[in-house]
Amino acid sequence: MASLKELKGRIGSVKSTQKITKAKQMVAAAKLRKAQAAAEAARPYAERLGAVMASLAGKVSGDGAPKLLAGTGSDQRHLLVVVNTDKGLCGGLNSNIVKAAKLKAAELIGAGKDVQFYLVGKKGRAPLRREHPSRVGEGFDTSAVRTPGFTEAGEIAAELVAMYEAGKFDVAHLIFPIFKSALAQDPTVTQLIPVPAPAAASANGAVVEYEPGEEEILEQLLPRYVKTQLFGALLEREASEQGASMTAMDNATRNAGDLINRLTIEYNRSRQAAITTELVEIISGAEAL
Repeated sequence: MASLKELKGRIGSVKSTQKITKAKQMVAAAKLRKAQAAAEAARPYAERLGAVMASLAGKVSGDGAPKLLAGTGSDQRHLLVVVNTDKGLCGGLNSNIVKAAKLKAAELIGAGKDVQFYLVGKKGRAPLRREHPSRVGEGFDTSAVRTPGFTEAGEIAAELVAMYEAGKFDVAHLIFPIFKSALAQDPTVTQLIPVPAPAAASANGAVVEYEPGEEEILEQLLPRYVKTQLFGALLEREASEQGASMTAMDNATRNAGDLINRLTIEYNRSRQAAITTELVEIISGAEAL
């Protein structure tokens, strides 16, 4: 049994930890509102951009289609763009993203495809390198900025498009979390490059003639679409990180409170036992006299 001094020290240590987790929970809750608003505000733009692409892509086919839309003609080499966080203490968020990436990689490898990883963020590197040491290649470090934004998304998109043009991969898949609530952040796998042909536009819509032609517009629009997808993934990651962190710190604070209660009960019992022992010794000594 631990001594009274040791129990008192453990109680003090857990109380200090509880203060830290409570503070981190409040910070994550304050950041979550802003991150959630940014993620939700970006979704309508991405949807509208997809609708415009549907209208354009439906009129372009064959040799006239840009490479980002038509593809390389092969699907042998696949690149998995995995978007993880740069900080920990956010529950199982990163492990769930890594698990989704491993499942997708296993599926592609089982089909005889070549797989490489492109990692955004720091927390997913170690587990993926342990299992796929030869497949983890280039990546992008977002830890240098407080909140990655459209500039960082543009840099990632430019690097991926350059790799695609250089023939380093045929298909790129984007793996990132979608924020639903502070309790739910679902890992999602979507094709990024070549840009999947959107659903055809409604036949009841107005007939639109584009100037310049559809091919020229798509040449400019497709890289922006890739950049927008990456920007949305970064925003979803930020909101998911703050939501998962708030939930994890709330659970840690509650667990610390439960541990403090158990240690306090143990401390009181030990103290009562010590007092009882001292009383017995005093009474026994008095009776001996």
